[in-house]
Amino acid sequence: MEHNSTVYVGLDVHKESITVAYSIDAGEVELLGKIGTTPAEIDRLCKRLQSKARRVCVVYEAGPCGYGLYRRLVEQGFECMVCAPSLIPRKPGERVKTDRRDAIKLVRALRAGDLSAVYVPGVEDEAFRDLARAWACARDDLRQARHRLKSFLLAHGVRYTGNANWGPAHRRWLSEHTFDSEWQQLAFNEHRRTIEDRLAQCERLETALREAVINWRFYPAVLGLQAMRGVQFVTAVGMLSELGDLSRFEHPRQLMAWLGVTPSEYSSGGKRRQGSITKTGNSYARKLLVEAAWSYRHPARVSRDIQCRHEGIPKAIIDRAWDAQVRLCRRYRKLAARGKHVNIAVVAIARELAGFIWDVGRLAMSLAIPHNAKPA
Repeated sequence: MEHNSTVYVGLDVHKESITVAYSIDAGEVELLGKIGTTPAEIDRLCKRLQSKARRVCVVYEAGPCGYGLYRRLVEQGFECMVCAPSLIPRKPGERVKTDRRDAIKLVRALRAGDLSAVYVPGVEDEAFRDLARAWACARDDLRQARHRLKSFLLAHGVRYTGNANWGPAHRRWLSEHTFDSEWQQLAFNEHRRTIEDRLAQCERLETALREAVINWRFYPAVLGLQAMRGVQFVTAVGMLSELGDLSRFEHPRQLMAWLGVTPSEYSSGGKRRQGSITKTGNSYARKLLVEAAWSYRHPARVSRDIQCRHEGIPKAIIDRAWDAQVRLCRRYRKLAARGKHVNIAVVAIARELAGFIWDVGRLAMSLAIPHNAKPA
């Protein structure tokens, strides 16, 4: 074993197998073979790699297998990176893809420093994110179930004369409506039952999430973000569960780029051309950000709901949230006066809103927010 050498390892990870390639320093890339995914086989691989060099750098692509392999390799003392698959350099016209080629390509890209690492959350943060994602999926299922029932009623000429907002009156009307056909009535009852099941699931998950967030390490940031206009409990928890530690972004522009709300660019020579936003990064966090930005179309004001969310929040955070509201509302009016389309203007507001979220979230973590405060 060379004490000053570094072995670069590329892993092409699948459910049942891992293809391993490696190179020592700038030497030729060699194929180590294919192993299983059991803990015993991974430990055996670690011993073989440790015998080749003192410093071991490992990389594999982010995928459905999660971060268990990353944590196991880090425990063994290896330097491990989980890279973004969409940002791996690829040769134009390359039409052959195999596990062996992918592992070798990872080794060469790692050695050249051409890979972009993804953020690996801690065990507790990942568990909380799983709970938040389950709640988001349940809300999506509820919305789809409601759309299916509305489409079913529309196809049979059944229309509700009031406001179909799924309030008590609307749901009472649905429970009293009947079809002449027994088969249609059975289908109608199943659609209604699906909605009730999804409602109960959303309530269970929301209750569990509100209880769990109090013990989460980013709970002060959740409370701080809710001081801002358009950022309620759903948005604050959803964004922070996906973003993780905001301190990993050294500048708000890095957060904007991670959310994919920065404009694309193709510039050459003296010409500078900017296009639509990149839409890279986390699509769910970007969706929540844009939804929150729509509330800044209206004049700046502190509503009763926002006042309730301000209870127990330090004045510095409240002042910063008001500064954001004044700036972003004025910014939207200027963009609208220039004739910008409403969607383009809102996305521009969302980009600046990401900067305020970065600032308020970091400020909330640095200040002492009482943990007995309840999320609105």
